[in-house]
Amino acid sequence: MTASTRSLELAQIAANAASDKLGENIVALDVSEVFPLADIFVFASSRNDRQTPAIADEIADQFLKAGVKLLRIEGKAGGRWILMDFGDIICHVMHEEDRMFYSVERLWKDGVPVQLDIEQ
Repeated sequence: MTASTRSLELAQIAANAASDKLGENIVALDVSEVFPLADIFVFASSRNDRQTPAIADEIADQFLKAGVKLLRIEGKAGGRWILMDFGDIICHVMHEEDRMFYSVERLWKDGVPVQLDIEQ
C-alpha cells in the first residue's frame, strides 16, 4: 500500500507552509508500508526556538484551510521539537540541532521519500 493522493497533497501543503516560515531541510517520507497509523511523515528544521512554533502554527493554519483538523500536538511549549498529528500526516518540526542529534529520519529509513515541489 502507498500513501493516498490526499496524503500526498497534504504533505505538499505542509512542506509549502514550513517553507513559507523559513523552515529548512524539508523532507517527506511515505511510511504507509511500515507504520499502519499514518501515510506520510513530514520533517522540517528551524534555526531557533521561536521559529519552531511559527512553522508549526503555519502548518496547522494551512491544514485547517484545507479542511484538516489537528488531532494532537506535543512539544509546542518547549519550542525544540513539535510533533503534530493530523491523522494520515504526522509533521515533525524540529530545531536543527535536535534533528541532527536524534536523527529521526534514520529510524524511518524504510519509508519511501516523497517528491516535494517546494515554492520559494
